[in-house]
Amino acid sequence: MPPSFTDLGPDIADFADTAAIMANLDLVISSCTGPAHLAGALGVPVWVVLPHSPDWRWLMGREDSPWYPTARLFRQTRRGDWSGPAEAVARALRGLVDGLEG
Repeated sequence: MPPSFTDLGPDIADFADTAAIMANLDLVISSCTGPAHLAGALGVPVWVVLPHSPDWRWLMGREDSPWYPTARLFRQTRRGDWSGPAEAVARALRGLVDGLEG
C-alpha cells in the first residue's frame, strides 16, 4: 500500500463506522455493493462501476440514478470487459482533479 494511503479497515466495525468515514470523503468509487448504496443514501458523491447486466435498481441506459442524485454510473458495454468503465472512471477522475487545480 502506498504511504499516502490510510487503511481504515481495522477501524470499521459496522455500517455506522462506514457512514462516518464516507461523510468525510469528497468521492466514493464503488461497484454495485452496499457501500455504493450507503454513499448514495448519505448524499455523498459516488461513482458506481456496473457490469453489463446490472442489478435492476440501476436501470438501463442511464448515467445517473433517480434514487441517488449524487451518483454517476459507469457501465460495461461488453460482458466481462472492464477496460471501458475503468478508462471512463480514470478520465472523469482526471477531469475532476484538473478542475480543482485550475
